[in-house]
Amino acid sequence: MIHSLFLVSTAGHIFLEKHWKSVISRSVCDYLFEAQGKASAPENVPPVIATPHHYLISVYRDRIFFVAVIQTEVPPLFVIEFLHRVAETFQDYFGECSEASIKDNVVIVYELLEEMLDNGFPLATEANILKEMIKPPTILRSVVNTITGSSNVGGTLPTGQLSNIPWRRTGVKYTNNEAYFDVVEEIDAILDKSGTVVFAEIQGVIDACVKLSGMPDLTLSFVNPRLLDDVSFHPCVRFKRWEAERVLSFIPPDGNFRLMSYHVNAQNLVAIPVYVKQNVSFFETGSSGRLDITVGPKQTMGKTIEDVVITVHMPKVVLNANLTTNQGTSTYDPVTKVLVWDIGKLNQQKVPNLKGSLSLQSGAPRPDENPTLNIDLRIQQLAISGLKVNRLNMFGEKYKPFKGVKYVTKAGNAGPQREQRSTFFCWNLFE
Repeated sequence: MIHSLFLVSTAGHIFLEKHWKSVISRSVCDYLFEAQGKASAPENVPPVIATPHHYLISVYRDRIFFVAVIQTEVPPLFVIEFLHRVAETFQDYFGECSEASIKDNVVIVYELLEEMLDNGFPLATEANILKEMIKPPTILRSVVNTITGSSNVGGTLPTGQLSNIPWRRTGVKYTNNEAYFDVVEEIDAILDKSGTVVFAEIQGVIDACVKLSGMPDLTLSFVNPRLLDDVSFHPCVRFKRWEAERVLSFIPPDGNFRLMSYHVNAQNLVAIPVYVKQNVSFFETGSSGRLDITVGPKQTMGKTIEDVVITVHMPKVVLNANLTTNQGTSTYDPVTKVLVWDIGKLNQQKVPNLKGSLSLQSGAPRPDENPTLNIDLRIQQLAISGLKVNRLNMFGEKYKPFKGVKYVTKAGNAGPQREQRSTFFCWNLFE
C-alpha cells in the first residue's frame, strides 16, 4: 500500500525518508513543492496529489509535511489517519513532533516506522504495544545503549499483541488511580457585516488520560448525547452499546488516547458568545477611509468574556491608521498591514468601540472588498455546545478512582467573511 514516507519541512527540505517496498526518488516531492507554491498557506496544500506514476497523500502537522507515496489506488482517509497516528506517536515518544526532535532521535524513528508498517501495511499503531517493543528515549537509556551497544528494541513480544484487547497491556499497577477526560471543541463560524451568523458548526473530540490498575471496564454517560452527529470512536468502544443506549462502554488503553470525535452541525445549537459590528469604508475621492468597529457580549450565560483580541488584515493600499478606542489598545503595522485591537475583558455596561481614519496610497485604486476580522477570546467555565458528561462508572475492579472532566472550546477554521475564534475552559469533578 504505502511504498515510501517523506518528512518535509516548510522550507522544502526533505530531512527524513523511509522506503518499504521499493526506493522512490526524492524528486517525486517536486509535485508537493509545486502545490505548496500555489497554496496561500501550508495548511491549504491539497492532501491528495496525483502524479503520472504515483499518488502523494500528505498531512501538515507541527510545521512538517508527512508525505506518503503510493502506487495503487487506496482509500485516502486510511492513509491520512495513519500519517496522523505517526505524528502522534512521535509526539508521545519525544514530547514534541518537530524537525529537531526527530533528527535527535532518528534511530528510534526508524525503529518505530519499521514496527508501525509492515511491507507497506499498518501493523502496530497502538502506543502501549509500541512502548513495550521500543522503549521511549531517556538520558540513562541513551548512555547505557552507547556503552553496551544495545538498542531500545525489546526482546519479548508485547503482552497485548495476541489478545483480544491489543490496546491495553496486562499487569498495569498504579499507586494513584485516576481518569481524566477533556471535551475539546472547535467552532467554525462565519459572520456577516452586521454580525448575523451565516454558518456555524462544532467539531469536537474527547481526549482521555486513564491511569487505572488492572483491567477496568468503564461506562461513560452524557446528559444530552443526542447532540452528537457523525461520531467516530477508538477501537476500545463497544459500538453496539452506543447505538442502543448512547453510552460509551469500553476497556481503556493505558495512558493518553482519543476516545471519540463528533460533529455538531445544527446552527441553532452553536451559540456565538459575542456580536461584532463593523463599518469600513474607502472614499471615492481622496486617499482616505473610515473604520468603526463595535464588539459586545451576546450569549455568555452570565460568564465574563476575557482576552478579547480583534485582528484586521487591511488592504495593501492602506498606509496608516489614526484610531481611537474607549477600551484597550490598538496598533497598526504598516509593513504587514495588520491592525490589532487588544480589548481584554468585555464589560456589559461599557461596549468597546474602535473608530478613526485610514490613510491610503495616493493614486491607488479604491479597494474592492472590505477587510475581514479575526476574533480571539476566552470564557471561563463554559461549554459552548452544551454537551455534558453525566457520570463515569467502573466495573471489574474494587478500588475507587479519582475522576475529572474538563471542557475546552477553541477556534476552528477561518471563513471568507470573518473568523470566529473562541477559547473557553471549564473543569469539573464528577461521580
